[in-house]
Amino acid sequence: MPEPSTTVTLHGVFMRVHGTGVLLSGASGVGKSEVALELLARGHQLVADDAVDFVLRRGHVVGRAPRLLRGFLEARSLGILNIARLYGAPSIAGRSRLDLVLRLEAPREVWDSGLERLGGRRSVARILGIELPEITIPIRLGHNLAVLVEAACRDLQLRLAGYRADDDLVQRQSREIRKQEQREQHENDTP
Repeated sequence: MPEPSTTVTLHGVFMRVHGTGVLLSGASGVGKSEVALELLARGHQLVADDAVDFVLRRGHVVGRAPRLLRGFLEARSLGILNIARLYGAPSIAGRSRLDLVLRLEAPREVWDSGLERLGGRRSVARILGIELPEITIPIRLGHNLAVLVEAACRDLQLRLAGYRADDDLVQRQSREIRKQEQREQHENDTP
């Protein structure tokens, strides 16, 4: 079996959001740059736009912008933007560990199943031989994607700490069902 490569360049926008390295991926024109601009306006950092160079370092995937593109972002209708000049030098991160892949996708006719509503559209992306959590987010009119990205990054931090909201809700529901069954049993046993 061949050894996995230790470098790769991927298409997307790489951001640091609440300390989490998140790659916004998806087809060209889906809105990655617009989400990045909203995240920058909310105080997060750009690592790279369009082409992201990833390397394998100490068991982690670390990304940065190619030297020529560092600090620039291309936004449809606006063209090339110098992010440090627009938002200040702290809005640029030289590199970051990749923790999460968020795939932005054009909406499909039918999306939500019951399980998707409980656990989301979660899967795993394999980059440089490392498995990373991936979430697919459909682009829908009225969605505030920056808020969804922030929430996904905070939720990942909670999951890494051992907490899962979906498991918590299922356990809470199970306890309530058991309590209800016990009340009904008690009522049936009482003359």
